[in-house]
Amino acid sequence: MSWGTDLWDQFDNLDKHTQWGIDFLERYAKFVKERLEIEQTYAKQLRSLVKKYCPKRSKDDEPRFTSCLSFNSILNELNDYAGQREVVAEEMGHKVYGELMRYSQDLKGERKHHLQEGRKTQQYLDQCWKHMDNSKKKFERECKEAEKSQLIYERLDNDINATKSEVEKAKSQLYLRQHMAEESKNEYAAQLQNFNSEQWKHFNVAIPQIFKNLQDMDERRTVKLGEMYRSFAEVERRVIPIISKCLEGMVTAAKNVDERRDSGIVVESFKSGFEPPVDFPFEDFSQNIQRTGSDGTIGTPKTEGGKPDPKHAVGRTKNKLWLFGKKPKAPTLEDLSHLPPEQRRKKLQQRIDELNKELQKEMDQRDALNKMKDVYEKNPQMGDPGSLQPKISETICNMEKLRSEIHKNESWLAEVEGKHGSRSERRPSADVNHAPHGRESPEGSYTDDHSQEHRSPPQPDPHEFDDEFDDDDPLPAIGHCKALYSFDGSNEGTLVMNENEVLYVIEEDKGDGWTRVRKQGGVEGYVPTSYVEITLEKNSKGAVTYI
Repeated sequence: MSWGTDLWDQFDNLDKHTQWGIDFLERYAKFVKERLEIEQTYAKQLRSLVKKYCPKRSKDDEPRFTSCLSFNSILNELNDYAGQREVVAEEMGHKVYGELMRYSQDLKGERKHHLQEGRKTQQYLDQCWKHMDNSKKKFERECKEAEKSQLIYERLDNDINATKSEVEKAKSQLYLRQHMAEESKNEYAAQLQNFNSEQWKHFNVAIPQIFKNLQDMDERRTVKLGEMYRSFAEVERRVIPIISKCLEGMVTAAKNVDERRDSGIVVESFKSGFEPPVDFPFEDFSQNIQRTGSDGTIGTPKTEGGKPDPKHAVGRTKNKLWLFGKKPKAPTLEDLSHLPPEQRRKKLQQRIDELNKELQKEMDQRDALNKMKDVYEKNPQMGDPGSLQPKISETICNMEKLRSEIHKNESWLAEVEGKHGSRSERRPSADVNHAPHGRESPEGSYTDDHSQEHRSPPQPDPHEFDDEFDDDDPLPAIGHCKALYSFDGSNEGTLVMNENEVLYVIEEDKGDGWTRVRKQGGVEGYVPTSYVEITLEKNSKGAVTYI
């Protein structure tokens, strides 16, 4: 059938074209994927570049110059710019590449369905044609058999020698063949009518609909490609305002560079505080030469106290004349005395501030551990209170070391500033729990000299507490306390106590780290506040428990 061959040619052409369309769509998807990979690589390299030029630094190394601050701002803006490139890559991957790949899969399934429908329709028409052709051949065959039977019947009917039974048999065979030919004719007519009907439906309904579906599919593919082209451009356009802000930030950072401010920072940072050197004195080597009274030369005035010491005068200034020369190397000392006065003052003040912060952290940690210990004591199932004691002791030791360091640095700072007042005039409020004179600090002791940190505490004045215990009437108790640790009471005015011993509190800690208590027998004295757990009476200051 020529029409069948032409139809299959059309199907082959459509098959090839639709496959080309899907291949082109996937090719564009591959292009988008490679583009977003370029964006990802670009963003990654930008972030690596920013990280390379933004190394981690301590607070001391933080930039203060406007040129450095501007460069850091530029790096931050560049980092944000890299983030926008990552956004572009992410949006391309999600809204363009991912959508293209999903749509490609849908197209492949739809195309396969339409081509299968076309093949099924063609196969059904071929089957109808075969049924019609078989019925036609059968009808032709039955007609030929009927004609043959008629010839046999006529020959026997005209033959006088043929018996009647032979004639009747030939007649019956003729009627049978004619009946079968009639049935074949009817079947052929029905099959022919059915084939013509299916052929009309095939060429006027089914095949045009399949072609239209394939056309619609290809047009939708073309429209989808146009939408993806637009989305590809929109992804880039949406980040342009943010990228413009990043570039504007870079321009603003460039405008913020102030050479005057940078110069001022350099002057402030390296200001030495040295006074300009004094004038060199005149050294008269002619004093030993005898002169006559009539000599009209002007004598050199003698300095009071005799001849000046030139070595001393030179020695005072020779270590200060390195402004543009080679600076003498000085060893780094703990008290920073190798630095110029102004630099030394700044460094010492900075060190004191840092030590105070560390001390406050240690004090907060101690309070937290004591609270946790109190919770464990009230609820033993939550933990063992004794397990916290080593940590508490370590924290107390660290606090005392920090206090000692603060004291030393404040002494050096007072030396630089020319102030020799007491330490309490500059000491922050966090460092008030120092031991009073004559009483050993609860956590140990410290001295002005770092080398004496481990020496024994100073002994109190034997009569220091005489006035405190001369009253005939004992002071009323304002609460009670429980000894957390044993205390030997070796210093005069202190009280010996054993662990878990209960004492009366008659005077609270006044900020010096000591609490005045009384035993059951009436003996009074001072004990370290950190060694006891105190509970004040409600009628005194409200049932307050602290360590």
